[in-house]
Amino acid sequence: MAASRNSQDGVPNDPAPRDRAPQTAGGASRRRRSFWFDPRFAIGLVLVVVSVIGVDALVNAANASVDVLAARSTLTPGQRVHTGDLVSTSVRVGRTAGLYLRASDVPSAGLVVTRSVAAGELVPHTAVGRQVGRYLTAIVVSVDSALAASIVPGSRVDLWSAQPATASAEGGPAGGPGSFAAPTVLVSSAIVVRLVDQKNLVASNGSSVELLMPKAETATVLDAIANDAVLSVLPVDLPLGP
Repeated sequence: MAASRNSQDGVPNDPAPRDRAPQTAGGASRRRRSFWFDPRFAIGLVLVVVSVIGVDALVNAANASVDVLAARSTLTPGQRVHTGDLVSTSVRVGRTAGLYLRASDVPSAGLVVTRSVAAGELVPHTAVGRQVGRYLTAIVVSVDSALAASIVPGSRVDLWSAQPATASAEGGPAGGPGSFAAPTVLVSSAIVVRLVDQKNLVASNGSSVELLMPKAETATVLDAIANDAVLSVLPVDLPLGP
């Protein structure tokens, strides 16, 4: 009756309540859709983040470097070295870092080289020790011929000797003047300490070289020198380069 009365009075009925309800429902539906989240998107995002972190960790591990010691100059067995004789070098050696000498490994008294290490080469723990002088000694020997170009400090060489020919069993000379017996190896795998400068020697003929050898071989070498044996130094190892 009220609706009829309003209509009759010329006042139109208000349709807003009926129209407003659908608009409110549509707005709520749109809000719900705006907060919708797909779990597959979250999984993909996590995988991307994990991949980035993993690649970054691998790159950092590959670029990791440690400070190890390298020889400033050629090191020869029997030589005592201190940190001043070595140079710190930052290298990427990975798991093998523990094989090489570090500054903290060198005591104040130094270490003794037990095998040759070339200049610039990383110094492994196996190339140094605390004492070696009881077993090795250095002797300078003179040779009549020139040394091979591959013979440098740190090289391994064989020391050969040709003794002067002795008298034969009949009492006569075994050969004429300047005759020598067949050469033999006096010392095998001796280490070259240095090439002696001929300007500092009275006799400048031939070459002179300082060799590091076992003390047990010392008497044999000194006997050969005293008896004017012809000595020769031949390389044991040949370099790969020209």
